[in-house]
Amino acid sequence: MENRFEHFTLDIFNISKYWNKIATDEMKKYGLRGAHALYLMILDGYEGEMTAARLADLCQRDKADVSRAIADFQKKGILEPYDGPRYRVTPKLTPRGHELAAQIRERAAKALDLAGQGITDEMRENMYHCLDLIAANMRGICEDGLMDQ
Repeated sequence: MENRFEHFTLDIFNISKYWNKIATDEMKKYGLRGAHALYLMILDGYEGEMTAARLADLCQRDKADVSRAIADFQKKGILEPYDGPRYRVTPKLTPRGHELAAQIRERAAKALDLAGQGITDEMRENMYHCLDLIAANMRGICEDGLMDQ
């Protein structure tokens, strides 16, 4: 008999663990950390719209981690320098930052293509739909509590 809790939990943990390892290995090439990959791609996709505070919320990361990443990006010439409160400013990528984001996006797409071998477009669409529903339902459980029934 399949234990849904164990199966779901272990699969999610393993996917996360392996994805983080892939991201870490790829980002080392640029002298950055694995979490920086997601930050960089989001900043690239939401140019001029994403504050550091919103980035932290969206990525479910600590604001201090995002702040450190922004400082690292600025030191490496990936983000335009700016003064003032880091959480209210909308960071802007430099041309080098956009180029790096494109390279990382290409590598991420390759990793996802390899990881998704054997999955049809229909299966992938259903999987993402199911994951979105599960995430939304779990968010609701966390906000409202687990009802005793």
